[in-house]
Amino acid sequence: MRRLWIGLSILTLAVWLPAAALAQGGSRGTSKITVKSAAVSVEYGRPALKGRSVTEMLAKLKPGQVWRLGSNQSTTFTTAIDLKFGDVTIPKGEYSLWARREADNSWKLVFNKQHGQWGTQHDAAQDLAAVPLKESKAGKPAEMVTINLQQQGDGGAIAIQWGDMELTTDFAAS
Repeated sequence: MRRLWIGLSILTLAVWLPAAALAQGGSRGTSKITVKSAAVSVEYGRPALKGRSVTEMLAKLKPGQVWRLGSNQSTTFTTAIDLKFGDVTIPKGEYSLWARREADNSWKLVFNKQHGQWGTQHDAAQDLAAVPLKESKAGKPAEMVTINLQQQGDGGAIAIQWGDMELTTDFAAS
């Protein structure tokens, strides 16, 4: 009986896990670095352009609206150390990340205290802080959303790329 139970459990997992991944509708990406012996990571959905332009995909965002920086479940940023983004301190913890289109067409990276929610469920009342993002043209276009954390001195940088758009911001250990 025990062998049957174990066999059925393994079979259930073998069927359920791939189905759960397909239900998310796409791949997930991760990026991790270490800042002063503390882990910093981001986990996100990776939608593809599929022949569309990033301008077309983000054109519907009006000033003040947010982009979920990926697809499906919200993008999750985790830090085991307080980080300083310019004048803004982000305490160690776990957050969802969003990009907000500003009235002047610039972007801000929004840290939201909720995380794990579906990517369309942004609650602005839970926003902790927003930091400026620098927009530039990517050297090599990315078909799928790509978020990279890069080590820089006592901190790092976040680079978000989709199509020919790249959004970046730097941070340091606080």
